Amino acid sequence: MSRLYLLRHAKAGWALPGMRDFDRPLDASGRSDAEMMGAAMRSRLYVPDRTLCSNAKRAKETLENLAGQTDTGRVLFFDALYSADAAGYLHLIRDNGGSGSLLVIGHNPMMEDLTMAVSGDGDETARATLNHGFPTAGLAVVRFDGDLASAAQGAGYLEAFLTPADL
Repeated sequence: MSRLYLLRHAKAGWALPGMRDFDRPLDASGRSDAEMMGAAMRSRLYVPDRTLCSNAKRAKETLENLAGQTDTGRVLFFDALYSADAAGYLHLIRDNGGSGSLLVIGHNPMMEDLTMAVSGDGDETARATLNHGFPTAGLAVVRFDGDLASAAQGAGYLEAFLTPADL
């Protein structure tokens, strides 16, 4: 059994004139939400063996604030997590997931698309919450019977979907 944690970056501020979207930092509520999600992960024993994180500033800052509250395992950074689609995310997960658990910190719509694609079934409450969208600092927990190298569309079970509003 393996577990995939899909975390959308926390809330970022608006880009200032001349600032690239890639360089937008978290705002105060984003930093707080990332810390709360880290504490929630720790209390629920959602501890990844590895983390794949987008190189975008808001994703890195989400990781920093999360890591202040819980272990994130070995961290790898990928530009592709900023620009790839859900299929690209799944490719990175298969290549880097192995057995055990993996946290991916990325962006929407890819996080929502990927969660919906790999979750063939799931907890009724989690699925209902996800149907309302994938908010910033939202966390999907998807369980697979095998290792993540064989993660595929419809093969996962959505165990939980946490949002900052629920914490």
